[in-house]
Amino acid sequence: QVQLVESGGGLVQAGGSLRLSCAASGLTFRNFAMAWFRQAPGKEREFVATISGIATTTYYADSVKGRFTISRVNAKNTVYLQMNSLEPEDTAVYYCAAKPFYGGTTSGEYDYWGQGTQVTVSS
Repeated sequence: QVQLVESGGGLVQAGGSLRLSCAASGLTFRNFAMAWFRQAPGKEREFVATISGIATTTYYADSVKGRFTISRVNAKNTVYLQMNSLEPEDTAVYYCAAKPFYGGTTSGEYDYWGQGTQVTVSS
């Protein structure tokens, strides 16, 4: 049974930082590309970042490029999203997702999802 569990969300002031974690189980972690998506109320789910199975490549949405960093530690079956210089526009539920071998930027490509963690950035 594949399970993805996010943690690390919370309330932070604009300009602050937060690190999200996603712990995976029930899959051969290194064979899966991982990604972060986010969704604000009334809006479509939005791609944030993805990382390949052995971390040889990363890709970011333009809106977060230079501020967010995706990383993974395969020995811990965990992917991270370091978020710096947070803005109120970053407020959303953040979701971890997994897909075999190759990543992508659309939610329909991903097979497994976490429950989401709320990030709220105050101005």
